[in-house]
Order: sequence, then structure tokens, then C-alpha cells
Amino acid sequence: MLVPSFRLRDAGLRVTAARVAVLSVLDDSRDHPRVDQIIERVRLSGVSISTQATYDVCEALHRSGLARRIEPAGSPARFESRIGDNHHHLVCRVCGSASDVDCAVGEIGCLEPSDPQGFRIDEAEVTYWGTCPACQNETAVQGSAA
Repeated sequence: MLVPSFRLRDAGLRVTAARVAVLSVLDDSRDHPRVDQIIERVRLSGVSISTQATYDVCEALHRSGLARRIEPAGSPARFESRIGDNHHHLVCRVCGSASDVDCAVGEIGCLEPSDPQGFRIDEAEVTYWGTCPACQNETAVQGSAA
């Protein structure tokens, strides 16, 4: 994967410390961080960033195609830099964690609705809901303590 500053330039965006830091956080994250988590991680890296700047950067990255915004029902928006491969997401109903899952049928199969109604389909979003292993273990532990 290209260095964040090169990717920003290639997408026609100005290279700023905030944009590089946020894109780096997204590149290093597999948990689809919320904006508050992005702020915390950017600040831990030594870059000063405001809440509004973080929202602005995330939106600019999303609009330029460098980041994907996922919005599971009942959850704040989350961001990731894994783009362009038609993957989907697993979301835990208990803790809200989100993780990637490759298309179960294959890129073409997931893109073919039964009736496209004249649309030219270029992406499909599928969210699988359930309970993650950590929450299953916690429930099992709580159940055995009763």
C-alpha cells in the first residue's frame, strides 16, 4: 500500500498532518474505528487534531474514495481504508464491534440483485449481525457464575 501522503496527492487532496495521521490510523486499524476512536489514536501518535477537523478529514477521505464509511444500524459511523474489493462486515449486537468478511458468493454474485430496476450496480453492502466470540465467552462465563 502506498504511503498516505502519496495516496492523498493521487486522490487530489492536499497533504496535511491531520489527513496523513487519520489515514495512517485507518490503515493500521482493523476495528473500523468511530470518530472518537480516531481522535484518540491520532492524538496518541503526537498529532494535535480537533473533533471538527477529524470529521472533516474523514468526510474528505470518504468523498475522495480513500476511506469507506460504514453505518451499522444503531451505531455511529465507522471508517476504514480497505476499499474497492466488495467486502462486507460482521457486527456484534452486544458490543458493536465490526470486522471485515469477504463476499461469501464472490464479487460478481454479490453484485447481482434479482431485479436491478435499471441501476448499474457497482457495490453491494451486506452487514451480518450476530454476537462476537468475546461477547459469547462473556455470556458463557456470566451464565456459569449464576
